[in-house]
Amino acid sequence: MTHSVHGLVPILATPFLPDGTLDRPGLRRLVEFQLTSGVDGVAVFGMASEGFALTLTERQLILRDVREVVADAVPVVAGVNGTSSVTALEQAREAADGGADALMVLPPFMVKPGPDQLVEFYGLVGEFAASADTEVMVQDAPGVTGVAMSAALIVELSKLDGVTSVKVEAPPTVPKVGAVADAIGDEDEFAVLGGQNAQFVLDEYARGSIGTMPACEFPDLLAPVLAAWNAGDRAGARAAFTRLLPLIVHGLQQGIAWAVHKEVLVRRGIIEHTTVRLPAKTLDAGGRSLLDEILAPLDLRAAR
Repeated sequence: MTHSVHGLVPILATPFLPDGTLDRPGLRRLVEFQLTSGVDGVAVFGMASEGFALTLTERQLILRDVREVVADAVPVVAGVNGTSSVTALEQAREAADGGADALMVLPPFMVKPGPDQLVEFYGLVGEFAASADTEVMVQDAPGVTGVAMSAALIVELSKLDGVTSVKVEAPPTVPKVGAVADAIGDEDEFAVLGGQNAQFVLDEYARGSIGTMPACEFPDLLAPVLAAWNAGDRAGARAAFTRLLPLIVHGLQQGIAWAVHKEVLVRRGIIEHTTVRLPAKTLDAGGRSLLDEILAPLDLRAAR
C-alpha cells in the first residue's frame, strides 16, 4: 500500500462564531483558500484545528463540509486522538465513513504505552485502515503526548499493514527525519513529513522529508518556497522562507497559537471571528500589536 499524502498539507483551523458554535461558511471559505493556494492536501482535527475541543457531531459536520468542498482535488487527512485502541478505532471508523483518505493517528497517551504496545496499537488501527481503503499516518508528537518513539520504532511501524507515513514532530526534527528516511530508503512506499508549523521544513526536505503540515493561514506564501526548493533553487527558497519565518515561529507559542492563526485569517478576510475554545487563549492588545509588526513586512493581501 503506497501513501497518498505528501507536499504541502495544512492543518485547518476550526472557525467559530462569537457564541462558540461552528462557523461552517467560514470553514468552507478556508478550504477554498487552501485549494486556490495550491496545497497538496488538507487536514482536520489536528492540534492547530483545536481538535481536542470538538464534539463527535462537530467532527462529523466538519469532515462532511471539507470533503464536499475538496471533492477529489486533494487528499483529506483526519486526526485521530483516541486514548485507547477502542476509542481510536471508533474515531478511525467515523473518519473513514466521512470520506477521509488518511488518518493522522496520535499514540494513546493517558497511559504511556511501551514500544511493543505501540506496535500492537498501530497494527490494529492500520489493519482497520487497510480494510476501509484508507491509510494511517503515525503522528510522532511527544511534546503533546509525552510518548517517545525512536527512529527504529518508526521504521518498525512502517512495515505494518495500512501504515504509510509519519509526521515527525519530535525535536530536533531534522536528524530524526534523516534517520527514518535513510533507514526506509523508498519514499514512494513510506512518506516522512514534518510538522511544527513548518519551522524547519527546508532542512527536513534536505534530509528526506517529502511533505509538511503547518497551520493554514499562509499556504499561498509557503507553496512558492517549496516549489523553488523542489526545482533546485535552494538559495531562492531559503531567502523567501526567511521572510516568512517570524510568522511561523509566532504561531508556535503555547496557549495562544490558535489565536495567532485565527487573527491572521481574519485579517486576510478568510474567516470573520477569532473565537477560540477554552483552554486556548485569545490575544490581548499587546499581542495583536506585535502581530501587526510581524505581518507588515509580508504585505499580506486579502485572500478574498
